Amino acid sequence: MKILLLGSGGREHTLAWKLSQSKKLTKLYVAQGNAGTAQIAENIDISPNDFEKIETFIIENQIEMLIVGPEEPLVKGIRNYLQKNKELHHLIMIAPDKNGAELEGSKDFAKEFMKKNSIPTAKYKTFTKDNYQEAVTYIKNHSLPIVLKADGLAAGKGVIIPTDYITAESTLRTMLLENQFGEASKKVVIEEFLAGIELSVFILTDGKNYILLPEAKDYKRIGEGDTGLNTGGMGAISPVPFANHTFLEKVEKQIILPTLEGLRNENIDYQGFIFFGLIDVKGEPYVIEYNVRMGDPETEVVIPRIENDLVEIFEAVGNRTLDKIELKINPKTATTIMLVAGGYPEQYEKGKEMTGWENLKNVIPFHAGTTQKEGKIITNGGRVLAITALGNDLEDALEKSKNGADKIKFDSKYFRKDIGYEFL
Repeated sequence: MKILLLGSGGREHTLAWKLSQSKKLTKLYVAQGNAGTAQIAENIDISPNDFEKIETFIIENQIEMLIVGPEEPLVKGIRNYLQKNKELHHLIMIAPDKNGAELEGSKDFAKEFMKKNSIPTAKYKTFTKDNYQEAVTYIKNHSLPIVLKADGLAAGKGVIIPTDYITAESTLRTMLLENQFGEASKKVVIEEFLAGIELSVFILTDGKNYILLPEAKDYKRIGEGDTGLNTGGMGAISPVPFANHTFLEKVEKQIILPTLEGLRNENIDYQGFIFFGLIDVKGEPYVIEYNVRMGDPETEVVIPRIENDLVEIFEAVGNRTLDKIELKINPKTATTIMLVAGGYPEQYEKGKEMTGWENLKNVIPFHAGTTQKEGKIITNGGRVLAITALGNDLEDALEKSKNGADKIKFDSKYFRKDIGYEFL
C-alpha cells in the first residue's frame, strides 16, 4: 500500500516509524517531513496546507491512504476538498471532515457541543468585541484564577490563565480588541478554572466503532516542577499511574460515548483520532479541550506501546471494521523527553549541528525540528528531538530517556530532567 503522511514534527516521525514496520506498506511519503522521516520514508516538499498540490501528488503517485498529522489542514477541510474528486473515492483518509474538525477549530463550538451532550466540562461564556464591556463585568464577578481561550487555532498559545483581575482584563483587551491571535481571538471563551491533575486520552474511530488507545500525560511548562512559560510539550509518560480501570470507565461512559453519539446526532461522519484533554477533579473526569489529531509529544509514548500493525488498523478505519481489531498494548511504561533549542519557547536559534547519535542505546530518537544538510543533522525548530524509552516501570524508562538525552549534543541544548516527577 502506498501511503502519504502529512506533517513534519515528532508526531509524524513516530507515525512514520510505526507505519514503516508494516508488511502491507510498499511506499511511504511524508510531506514535508524532517531528518528522521528521511531515514525511513521519502520526504516531499509540499506544504500540508497546499491541497491542490497534495491532490495532484496523490493521483500521480497512486496513493491509497492519507494520514493527516497536524490540525491546520483538518480545520481547513482537507478531507472535504479531496472527497470532491471522484478519482479519489478509493482513498482511505485518517482525517475528520471540516465539521468534525470544529471540535478543535473552535473552542466555542466545542463548549456548546459538550453542553448540548451533557459532557462534563468547566462552566463558560463566549464573548466578542461587540460585548466587550459585558466580558469585563463577567471577569470582575468571577472567582480567580480564570481561564481565557482564543476561540480558533493559535498554535498552542491561545490559552491564558490570569491569577489577578488586572492581568485578566488586560489579557482580554489584548485578545479581543488588539487581535493578539488574529482571527483566532475574534471570539474569546472565558471559563472557570478547574483544579486537578491533567491527562490525555485518545481514541481512533471509523465513524461507527472506536478503539481506545493508551492514555498519556504530557508536561507543557518549560521549567522543572511545571514552572515558566507554556510550550508545545517537554515530555510525556504512558500509562498514567492514577488513570486506573475505574477512572477510564468513567471517561468512556461520561465523555467518549456521549461525544461519538453527539457527532452522529450532528450528522458528522468522523473518521480519525479524537484527543480528549482531560482533568481529574477528585476522581471525576472533565474535558478541558478536544483535539482532532494525536498530541505531540504524547504520540511518542502512545504509538510505541501499540503492538498491532498500524496500516491494518488504519485500513479498518477506512472499511469501518474497527470492531474487528483487537488492540494489543505493551504493558511496559513509555517515557519521552524533549530536547529543545536554548531560548525556546521564546527566541531561539536554528542551524546547530547535532552529534552523539552513535552513543544512543535502548531509546528511540523521534525527530521533531530537524533537517539534513551535507550529511549532517541540523536543528530546525524550537522542539528538536524526543527521546523515547520503554522500561519495566516509570523509573526505569525515565533513566533510559535521560541517558539518551545526555548523549545527543548540540549548542544550547535544554531538556527537563523531572518528567513524571509527581509519580516517582
